[in-house]
Amino acid sequence: MSPLLQKSLRRLSPLRPWFRDVSADSLRDDALAGLTNAAIVLPQGVAFAIIAGLPPEYGLFTAIVVCAVAAVWGASMVMVSGPTTAISAVVFTTLSQFAPAGTEEFVALALVLTLMVGALQLLAGLAGMGGLIAFVSHSVVIGFTAAAALLIATSQLSGALGLTIAGGGGAFARFERVVAHSAEANLSAVVVSLVTLATILLVVRIDKRIPAYILALFTGSLAAWLLGGDASDLKFFQPLASVVPAVAVPDLSLSIMGELFPGAVAVAFVGLLEAISIGKSFALRRGERYDSNQEIVGQGLSNMAGSFLQSYAGSGSFTRSGLNAESGARTPMAALFAAAMLLAGLFLVAPLVRFVPVAAMASIILYVAFKLVNIAEIRHIVTTSRSETLILLATFLTGVLSELDFAILVGVLVSLAVFINKSARPSIGVGAPMEKDGRRVFRNVFTYNLTECPQIANLRIEGPLFFGSVEHVDEKFREIEDHFGRKRGTVLNLKGVGKIDLTGADFIITECRTARRRGQDYHLIASHKSARDALRRLHVFEAVGADHVHFTKSDAIRHAVDNVDDEICRNCTARIFHECAGKPGPRVQEPAHDEPRTPGEAPFNAR
Repeated sequence: MSPLLQKSLRRLSPLRPWFRDVSADSLRDDALAGLTNAAIVLPQGVAFAIIAGLPPEYGLFTAIVVCAVAAVWGASMVMVSGPTTAISAVVFTTLSQFAPAGTEEFVALALVLTLMVGALQLLAGLAGMGGLIAFVSHSVVIGFTAAAALLIATSQLSGALGLTIAGGGGAFARFERVVAHSAEANLSAVVVSLVTLATILLVVRIDKRIPAYILALFTGSLAAWLLGGDASDLKFFQPLASVVPAVAVPDLSLSIMGELFPGAVAVAFVGLLEAISIGKSFALRRGERYDSNQEIVGQGLSNMAGSFLQSYAGSGSFTRSGLNAESGARTPMAALFAAAMLLAGLFLVAPLVRFVPVAAMASIILYVAFKLVNIAEIRHIVTTSRSETLILLATFLTGVLSELDFAILVGVLVSLAVFINKSARPSIGVGAPMEKDGRRVFRNVFTYNLTECPQIANLRIEGPLFFGSVEHVDEKFREIEDHFGRKRGTVLNLKGVGKIDLTGADFIITECRTARRRGQDYHLIASHKSARDALRRLHVFEAVGADHVHFTKSDAIRHAVDNVDDEICRNCTARIFHECAGKPGPRVQEPAHDEPRTPGEAPFNAR
């Protein structure tokens, strides 16, 4: 059996490693955490289903099925999966172009979409593609969720104001319609919305562990009853169609799947970004190991199972996961308890749904949308990085002006473009020695205003030397040559080069041969085994000469100094290397010992 197949079978096995961590004490703590989680997800599940354009029970079923399956096969000990705001918004924008929200056709498409999302995620997990998520900037998620929040908020304004207007369109179109009909707002609905929102804000300020959404729905419903209920033209939710998810096979028509494929990719990608970022965050905080590929497998299996049990696509929920951890959860059993308690609770609350006013739920969703916008993180990105700001703006503006699923694609493409651009522009430095605590250290000539050797150029590349970066490196080398002039010898430090491909090796060979045709000396510094193996495999050793490829700066400089012009040394007043002591000319001070560059210390860089 191949290693890949063995690894895949281990990822799919229902016998999970975390089972051995379950004990009587952990079960007690997990049960209490599960009860708290079940309480908070009751109104959340309904709200998220409404955002997705689905009947309320679909959000609750998602919070049961997806939560349970992802808990067993996922990689996080405390992350709780289920319906999320961002995915709900993408589901709605993806399906609303094919069918009206809430209709049977819309629901059927949602189940097909969920199955496709799960299959894509499962394949990605088994293929070991978890590491690729790290190449997508976090700014994509921040910009996308901000755009989703704006779309969600504008879609709920009509419900909060008691208006009956057409849906569909982008955030600006929805807001424009609300403004145009604002004079028709129902005062009773506005009061219910304000009472609901005020309750949330007050309860959250008192203690975040209190189920604010449930209390807010209660006060909102009480306000609606005091205002006269139906007599005040207030709208209420219809009773839940069922409290137990029914088994149904999605309609796997090839034509339908072809139309839904772009949306499925977007939903799958958003779900993985959410789940992995949340899972990694909590694993790091708790000092636990985390397997991104196992998490992807868990998310894929949970969505595939959900598509057969009246659930739509879900992912990790930061709110529920945070509450789970704060409530003392120790193993994924907490999520299983939450799913079981929510299922039991549905039998109690299902008859009460018809008393919940639409305005109250709309107010809760508006609050959720507001909380989606991470103001602090946006401010941090804008004030610290122009490239990350570009990614953020590109994703956000595309989501607002176009479609949310297209915003993800644009954000990922811009993110990868920024990554490639940075990789293609390694730092090129000119260094010289200076004294520090009795040791010789090399620093940037320009930054520290150091004297350079008139005969030896001491250069360093910090970054990959590959086909995409060679042009930039060549341009910087020519700029340095124009500034300092051609010198008798060159020492090129490759310690900071993480990758060298054939084009990079050819560049070094060309530089060496050009220098030697001019009668100049050429030396390389390469200490890492991987770099030396690459240089040997790509024939750089052969072209430069094995005796001209050194492990240390001292060795390279000593050989370079041996080949300089003694007549120039005789009149040189710089004499910056302690190796100059053996050359004719003024005596130099007893040299300091070399100091290796400390990990994390910035090397000398180009101007």
